[in-house]
Amino acid sequence: MAILTLCALANPAAACETALLLAIDVSGSIDGGDYRLQTEGLAAALSDPDIVYALTQDQVALAVIQWSGTSEQALVLPWQRMLDEGDVARFAARAGDAPRAFTGSDTAVGEGLRFALAQFAAVPDCHRRVIDVSGDGQENAGFSDAKARSEAADAGAIINAIAIEEPGQAFPITSYYAKWIITPGGFVMSARGLQDYAETLRLKILRELLTPVG
Repeated sequence: MAILTLCALANPAAACETALLLAIDVSGSIDGGDYRLQTEGLAAALSDPDIVYALTQDQVALAVIQWSGTSEQALVLPWQRMLDEGDVARFAARAGDAPRAFTGSDTAVGEGLRFALAQFAAVPDCHRRVIDVSGDGQENAGFSDAKARSEAADAGAIINAIAIEEPGQAFPITSYYAKWIITPGGFVMSARGLQDYAETLRLKILRELLTPVG
């Protein structure tokens, strides 16, 4: 028993540096093909060797929610600590196969953020709390986006975003997320269509995990 105790003290579990919650848009503007691109893109990003290293070195806690209308938010993958490569591989596989929680509804970004913020109560030991929200539309229901951002900032959480833009010159969703959604110190990245989602998400997660201030 003494030997076991000494070993445990000599090799303490690493502290959870970051709780990273991935909040995925499944509102009416996301069709079946778009949904698969999001889930497959998430699985591909989490399978990247650089991402695997970043997740496991700080034993990051990961969770995934899906959000749509005002009363439509679901925790589809609960919190899991990324202790080793196997944990990341299993989480990525589950993310790629996750069923869609809602279809054909509104875009209540603020309600999705509030639901996301509430999930951090389950991981109080994590030093940083980051909401990684992605979507392709501005809020059209609930109308609580600015208030939800303030609530997250007051709670010490960071909101970063991926704006999924249509091909072309304009960046309306990026501008919306920058003005109304991300918290001070947060950032927004633009994906030109969902085909660009996986690589944008990969770069975004690396920035979130390797740049502590967001």
